[in-house]
Amino acid sequence: MNELINKDSEWIIHFMGSIDRLLDSFERMTANYRPTLGGERFFTDKEVSARLKVSRRTLQDYRNEGRIPYIQLGGKILYRESDIERMLADGYRSAYRLTGT
Repeated sequence: MNELINKDSEWIIHFMGSIDRLLDSFERMTANYRPTLGGERFFTDKEVSARLKVSRRTLQDYRNEGRIPYIQLGGKILYRESDIERMLADGYRSAYRLTGT
C-alpha cells in the first residue's frame, strides 16, 4: 500500500485528464459569455458587423442614418441585442416563389 505516486501514476494521469476536460468545457462556456446589464446583452460594432455581414463603415452609415439604434459610452459604441434582433425582424421579407403563367 506504500505505492509511490508520481506524474506517471495511472491515478494522476486520469486526474489530470479530468482537469483538462473541465478546463476545456469552462473555456467553451466563457468564450461567448456576455454579462447582462438590466437583463440586456450588448455587442460591440465589430461583433454586430460580423453578425450582419457588413463592414464597420457600413455600420457607421447605418448609425448616421438612424437605421440602427446604439448607445455611446465615452468613445465606445454598443448595441442592444434586442435592438439588433428587432431590426432584423422588421427588415425580414419572406421569399416567395414566382410561378409561370
